[in-house]
Amino acid sequence: MIPPERYDSLGELLRDALIQYKSETALIELDRKKEKLRLSYLEAKRVAERLARRLEEAGVGAGDRVAILMSNQSRWLLSAYAALFRGAVLVPLDYKLTGEEHEALLAHCRPKVLVTEYAEWRDLKRVERGELEIPLVLVSELPPSATLPASGASTFERWEHAIETSGAPTFVPRARGDQATLVYSSGTGGSPKGCMLTHDNYLEQYRTLLKLYPFEVGDRYFSVLPTNHAIDFMCGFIGAFACGATVVHQRTLRPEQIRWVMQEQGITHMAIVPLILEAFERTLDERLDERGELAEHVVEGLRQLNASLTLDRPRRWLSRRLLRPIHDAIGPDLRVLFIGGAFTPRERAQRFYDLGVPVVIGYGLTEACTVLTVNDLKPFRADSVGKPLEGVELEIRGADERGVGEVWVKSRTVFAGYLDDPEQTAEVLQDGWLRTGDLGWLDPSGHLHLVGRSKNMIVTAGGKNVYPEDVESAFEGVPCEDLVVFASGYVWPGTRLEDEGLFALVRPTTRGQDAAALLPEVRRRNLKLADYKRLVAVLPWDEDLPRTASMKVKRAELAAQIREAVGRDALISLELDAPAEVSA
Repeated sequence: MIPPERYDSLGELLRDALIQYKSETALIELDRKKEKLRLSYLEAKRVAERLARRLEEAGVGAGDRVAILMSNQSRWLLSAYAALFRGAVLVPLDYKLTGEEHEALLAHCRPKVLVTEYAEWRDLKRVERGELEIPLVLVSELPPSATLPASGASTFERWEHAIETSGAPTFVPRARGDQATLVYSSGTGGSPKGCMLTHDNYLEQYRTLLKLYPFEVGDRYFSVLPTNHAIDFMCGFIGAFACGATVVHQRTLRPEQIRWVMQEQGITHMAIVPLILEAFERTLDERLDERGELAEHVVEGLRQLNASLTLDRPRRWLSRRLLRPIHDAIGPDLRVLFIGGAFTPRERAQRFYDLGVPVVIGYGLTEACTVLTVNDLKPFRADSVGKPLEGVELEIRGADERGVGEVWVKSRTVFAGYLDDPEQTAEVLQDGWLRTGDLGWLDPSGHLHLVGRSKNMIVTAGGKNVYPEDVESAFEGVPCEDLVVFASGYVWPGTRLEDEGLFALVRPTTRGQDAAALLPEVRRRNLKLADYKRLVAVLPWDEDLPRTASMKVKRAELAAQIREAVGRDALISLELDAPAEVSA
């Protein structure tokens, strides 16, 4: 592990890492069960620095933005290092968004270079037509028959040609307080929220997180979350490279391919979201069902024995001896599963730990780089999101009689603000403290327990932040007087975090009109949204909405009116085969 204290920037840290571990394997890329690429750290350095030279020729320097829009693959990390080498601000974009959403973010961040792949490039029509001025666009994996537009406002080039550039690039140093990345924390239906994170934010996060859970040379990290995700960016790029570990990518992320990689590639570490843990549990249950009732009883008895022997801390050697078939099925070399991004059901996390698979539960948000609290496994606690990391101050403000209040934090990992949005920045950053909008309480041992949110948003099981305001634009033109989207947990506090969903308050054009007549159109538009953004229900509403002088809806006041007037049982499900009423 390279100590971060001696460095001022991520580019400087990574430059030394690629030299120090030059003979170690840096990247393995798989497609199904075939190895497509294997690079040592020295080979990765040579490829990335040729790309850095091409960026230098394009005029990329200190503070210029380089956007990356790619699925999980080695080119993502190589491109990111090349940008940081040149002192650029990295803009990681979520490849799962739509082409229109990507273009809205590109228009907002105005990058000097866009690095993308053919699968994403085909949806960027405004970029292709030159309506968004991006000086250099690099596209990877174009079919031999495909062509790029002739140069106009932008220069379009194959990524594979860019890495053939000759000449040594010039390294551009940066200071710790300089911006390292611009990370978008939500979708684009509303105003994009670009979080400005500094080199110091990341170097401090690396120091504190890797102090608890260091990688070792030869460890293998399996990157399954999108690398634009804060957890994977830190664990599957910065942390892994700075410690000489190997990052493994699988281009086909089907469940059976994930299992094969974990079993056959010696995976030791993995960062996941609760949705993936749930998929692991389903696979485990299916295997046990196949073996019959007797096997289930035997495994349950061994699980209970292992649980009693690992109460204070994990004992991997013991757990593997007791439950070897389970470990072989999940991944025989797996040491740690980092999990975050959304609420993790206590029973599921406890079950995996009792089977000898340490699940490290953490809590963080984009505005605080990656992680604020984490479980140190001494002992394992499935009922909390852990203790604050070293250097993190945490307060519960406005606590009620139960001790539940809003979580506020102060740390060197807290972001510098939202790009071009001083108003939203002032709302969440006050005197150095970050207002998280999450509700929780601290137990006597200092562990944080989350119980809900004070802000109108949800976090899906896949770790996606979804803001209702961003979803509303999809329903513009529905023939009604008003349509306002809410998170169920915001309107009715106490909703279990894993049961949260979005619903639309619908006010018909004519008072007393049956809102059910609008359901077909709402359903039609709903199905066009990404699945994690979809509404689960609608709420008919006849009353006038509270508004500001500029006629904006007062969401907090409206939520209070709904809460006082009706319960969750007033919601009408949007599922065609569901009963008339639903509890979101």
